[in-house]
Amino acid sequence: MNGAAFFLAVNFIIAISFSLVFAVVSTRSRSRSAALWFAAGFAVASLSALCELLVAYTDIPKFWAIGAFATVLAGMILLRGGIGELYGRKIDLRKAVGFLLAGIFLDMLIYDLPRGTALHAFPYQTPFAFVILTSAAAVFSSTRRLTIDRALGCLLLVTGLHFFAKAGLAVVAGAGTTAKDYIHTNYALISQSATAVLMVAVGLTLLSVLVLEIMADERSNSEKDSLSGLANRRGFENGVKAALTFAPNDRHALILCDLDRFKKINDTYGHHGGDLVIQAFGDLLRASAAKSAVVGRVGGEEFAVFMPSTTPEMAALFAQALRGGTMGIAVSALPSSFTVTASFGVAELAPGNDLASAMRDADSALYEAKRSGRNCVKQARRQGVLESAAIKAVK
Repeated sequence: MNGAAFFLAVNFIIAISFSLVFAVVSTRSRSRSAALWFAAGFAVASLSALCELLVAYTDIPKFWAIGAFATVLAGMILLRGGIGELYGRKIDLRKAVGFLLAGIFLDMLIYDLPRGTALHAFPYQTPFAFVILTSAAAVFSSTRRLTIDRALGCLLLVTGLHFFAKAGLAVVAGAGTTAKDYIHTNYALISQSATAVLMVAVGLTLLSVLVLEIMADERSNSEKDSLSGLANRRGFENGVKAALTFAPNDRHALILCDLDRFKKINDTYGHHGGDLVIQAFGDLLRASAAKSAVVGRVGGEEFAVFMPSTTPEMAALFAQALRGGTMGIAVSALPSSFTVTASFGVAELAPGNDLASAMRDADSALYEAKRSGRNCVKQARRQGVLESAAIKAVK
């Protein structure tokens, strides 16, 4: 086995391995369809290595040479389909099939042209370059802007352009007199080794994009409260920390909300009834809060709303609106006469202070609201960094 044949075998093993990995990743990724496109793309492209070997060692080289071209191009189109799914730039299947057939027809037309000439080399490599360059364009034109996405776009751009370089190299170094000679040329050795490197690079980068998505989903699930659908305490705290990095010098507001007499709800209507009330209140918070707000369930029946770049006075007005909305909650499984109420404590998170101190202030205001008869809003006013918060009633 010469060097080129060795790299063909390596490329086959690499492509099959990536196909299997992407198939496994598809079972966990939210971009399942993209992963399956990638799995199919690498599986189909792997067949080109077998076709190239059959070109050299069988008596029907033209059939296998066209097969090698077709499987590579089909594999790349499938990869383009996966990238389109992943980056919101889906391909038109009819156009994709038409392009594949046109490419195969072009390869049949140029098959008997002298190899190692520009007339053969550039038409042969151009369809590959076109597919990969359109993949790069799909990545660059998408709304995804992570470093890994930019790296993938750049890698695809280099890969697409390298096909033109291969055409130039075929002209300079020679690609054999016939298709059967290809595997014995230095050009084949260089071409297949470059393909192996780029195949691994593209495959690993695509895999990294999907794995990072899975990791982000797992992290999101670990920070989400399954009952209310809001952030749990850890997710809420992390969300507030992230929000503070965008406006560290602004005044922010924090609201703590506590469902009144929740134990009585559980005792009267069972835990299922209590769960329905929590879900309904969570829906109210999610629908009412601004997109920039961070909303979470931080305890059994306790919720929190962080309102960035908002004064405590504005937050108190929002809390009053929430209080009214809470009284209007209707839970279908509970009696129509049933009314939900909640108490609210509002505090400021001023520049230089931390979330923990604002939580303490809001909790003090919430406790005062409970002590004042529930179903009301109390606002904590900080008179100074070292002074305790004074409670202000909000009518």
